[in-house]
Amino acid sequence: MFTVTLKSTGRRFDVAAGETVLEAAQRAGIALPYSCRAGVCGSCKATLLTGRCEYPRNPPLALDADERAHRAVLLCQAVPASDLLLEAREVASVEDIACRRLTVHVASKRLLAPDVTGLYLQPADGQQRLQWLPGQYLDVVLEGGRRRSFSIANGPQADGSIELHVRHVAGGGFTSQVAGALAVGDTLCIEAPLGTFVAREDSERPMIFVAGGTGIAPVKAIVEHFIELGTRRAMDVYWGVRHAADLYLLPQIEQWRRQAKQLRFHAVLSEEGLASGLRVGLAHEAVLADHADLSAHDVYMSGPPAMIDVARHRFVAAGLPEERLYYDSFEYAPDVLAQIIAARAGFHP
Repeated sequence: MFTVTLKSTGRRFDVAAGETVLEAAQRAGIALPYSCRAGVCGSCKATLLTGRCEYPRNPPLALDADERAHRAVLLCQAVPASDLLLEAREVASVEDIACRRLTVHVASKRLLAPDVTGLYLQPADGQQRLQWLPGQYLDVVLEGGRRRSFSIANGPQADGSIELHVRHVAGGGFTSQVAGALAVGDTLCIEAPLGTFVAREDSERPMIFVAGGTGIAPVKAIVEHFIELGTRRAMDVYWGVRHAADLYLLPQIEQWRRQAKQLRFHAVLSEEGLASGLRVGLAHEAVLADHADLSAHDVYMSGPPAMIDVARHRFVAAGLPEERLYYDSFEYAPDVLAQIIAARAGFHP
């Protein structure tokens, strides 16, 4: 058993043999940042000041050679091989909300976009309603312990309702079920809340939100939270999609703009021509075109790993302090991630 010490707060916790730093911290009630839990997104990056760790499960794909050379580690995969001293962010706001498993039923479902289903859940009879922070996610627990992660697209509601945006993936068993056979009244087992992609309220800096596809779901929850708080901070929301038909939240976004005059919305299409009348390109490139210097901003990002990986490097290069970059990424389910890792040969820890 080894001990991990967090330099910024001096908090310490023990790590059992074979356990990752993130797992041990969660067991100790310490909230360190994370998202995919598979070494792909980089949300859990920290700096190893002293000690040594190994990666017996998945290699830290989210770290480039320069980050590894500067002793960056991914807490979701790093298993200590000695006592560690870490420079890591803590997210104290999520520590007081316990993760739990509960049964929910499908209250309603509707088609949001050609390949996106809005799934609306409520606690089953006798189940206490879930508590969470806007931006967090849940796991749907399937047979055999398989899990599918989905960001929660709303904040806590009085009736306990939970909103999910589920993209249908060709060949995806659960997403096909959601798009097809799953009916109102059916029940699901979920585990929540999870994740540390939450609103940071201890700042007065302008905010930039960047969403790719259904990554708009947690961004929606966080933006609506800030609007409900009555924030006066400037908010720029960039939503990158392939086609105009994928912009399924435009009525809600128009309502945001009426409620918060300082909010500006930017739709960015990656696979549709200029004839659409909308901006064409990639969302992160649109951000940089509008904000060449990001040093005075807070940035929230949610989307596929490829977008997150490129954008986080570009944003830091544009002056954004990395500790003010918050991001969430869910593209791959854990049980299919092995196929991705196997295809990326040549990693040497």
